[in-house]
Amino acid sequence: MTEAGVFAPASSQKRALGLIATGQLFALSLWFSASAVAPQLSELWDLSTGEEAGLTLAVQVGFVVGALLLAVLSITDVVPSRRLFVVSAFGGAVVNLGLLGITAETVTVGLGLRFLTGVFLAGVYPAGLKVMAGWFRRGRGMALGILVGALTVGSATPHLARGIGLDWQGVVVAASSLAVLAGLMMTRVKDGPYEVPSQPFRLDQVGRVVRIRGVRLSTYGYLGHSWELYGMWTWTAAFLIASAAAGGRDYGSESLLTFVIIAFGGVGSWVAGIVADRFGRTRVAGGAMLVSGSCALATPLIFGGPLWVVMPVMLVWGFSVVADSAQFSTMVTETADDQFRGTALTLQLALGFLLTLVTIRAVPAIAEAASWQWAFPILAVGPALGVLAMIRLARSPEAIKLAGGRG
Repeated sequence: MTEAGVFAPASSQKRALGLIATGQLFALSLWFSASAVAPQLSELWDLSTGEEAGLTLAVQVGFVVGALLLAVLSITDVVPSRRLFVVSAFGGAVVNLGLLGITAETVTVGLGLRFLTGVFLAGVYPAGLKVMAGWFRRGRGMALGILVGALTVGSATPHLARGIGLDWQGVVVAASSLAVLAGLMMTRVKDGPYEVPSQPFRLDQVGRVVRIRGVRLSTYGYLGHSWELYGMWTWTAAFLIASAAAGGRDYGSESLLTFVIIAFGGVGSWVAGIVADRFGRTRVAGGAMLVSGSCALATPLIFGGPLWVVMPVMLVWGFSVVADSAQFSTMVTETADDQFRGTALTLQLALGFLLTLVTIRAVPAIAEAASWQWAFPILAVGPALGVLAMIRLARSPEAIKLAGGRG
């Protein structure tokens, strides 16, 4: 029952869960629509290593700029979340299609389009989280875990499209088409019984959010998670290609393998959500970071090895690297005042994605200097610091607000 005495029927929750999660899956296919075909674009557009990394970095920068603007202007609390999601999904689809007209002479324009794609995705991701939180109070960790799991699979989808034989134009068109479908699906979702009504604009909204200790500590954990996640996701395919070459082996389609590794994180996010609702969010988030950080440290040992050695480690890494993500968002919704929910979520995401800019560029730089064998261990620094944040949060008074008092 809600505070207003209105029940949230299980059938309505399941329908909303399915529509929101599937919409998120489809919309987030825009994220790696260019990165998944980076080798083809690099050859076609004569890209340098830095420009190839820029295909992902531009999206990250756009997301950070968009999310910061949304947070500072409190747009995610002022504008209805479903409407923000729909407009952003349609906008992202349109600018992504613009890549079809790019040539080697207009690469800068292409990077600008990737930046705008990131700006629009900043309206999709936090809005989806807020809409989902409006449908669930009990079981919110599970629901947001499924949503982030859908995001994970959506991010991996362009690798699947490439792996089954689509050319780069086909991958771009497929991602934009899915984003349009995502927007249409969100028009079929109503506000949940726990949705917060639109709030008046307040210039001090961000300041009020950061003064909440639970929000700060959960965001510190999210920063550690973010340091690792996109560095791993962006460069997994390159690592597999280099590993196969170093060992003189044939791994098959690295695009399909990358899809499987990243998409397996969708299962991790779902399972972690269920476990966190039952046993506590700080334990699950901290445990996931211990596992994922250990996998990052293990990558030099498996480099060049046979596929039956490489894939189990990469699958465990793919499972655990995103398993904690939704729990950081859930912690924010449980510790922030309801009227700040959208701003708190958007600010956390903005800061986390700002940090991803460092590792997305650092990983290939290390690979150039020392080889891909030593590219990933630096990613373990983030999870190590994130675990410390979870220990502090578990020992703080704010822990009583998490997962029904389970911490």
